[in-house]
Amino acid sequence: MLITHDTRCALDTVVDLVNTAPEDDAASDGLSDVAALENFVRKHEISDVGVLSEFDLSAVRKIRGRFASVFAAPDARAAAALINDLVAAAGTTPQLTDHDGYDWHVHYFAPGASVADHLAADCGMALAFFVVAGEQERLRRCEAPDCRRAFVDLSRNRSRRYCDSRTCGNRLHVAAYRARRKEAAG
Repeated sequence: MLITHDTRCALDTVVDLVNTAPEDDAASDGLSDVAALENFVRKHEISDVGVLSEFDLSAVRKIRGRFASVFAAPDARAAAALINDLVAAAGTTPQLTDHDGYDWHVHYFAPGASVADHLAADCGMALAFFVVAGEQERLRRCEAPDCRRAFVDLSRNRSRRYCDSRTCGNRLHVAAYRARRKEAAG
């Protein structure tokens, strides 16, 4: 599957957005205030965003939950319905652009769109490409029992199981190894 630079950036953005949500009541929200949203926008180099407000923060949190539903969708039909709703509500207006030193690429948000509509349109379309390509199962949640972070499995054989093999994957492999040794020692 060919993934263009702008699609990859949108995928990274939507994964990071979904992962800002607290995993339980004890965890903190990664988008706790407008300053956190401003940092998120800056980190992901989201263009054409004006001054952010509490309204923007609330709207982005709402679409974050809707994107989380895409990662939890049981099949392509359910994912497609969720993505269609997100993209339609954003007032998608595809346009070619070559800003900030990047070659030609497509923005799907309307000029002057809110940050929430911007994210819904661009990130929604990035996820839509996976559904269209029959690759919806690549939109995953980490299989570590104590981690449910979202990720996009870009491995060649669709075999990635953990959000990060150096942390979640390694921790589980070490635990399994220790359990086997303990059982063998009897």
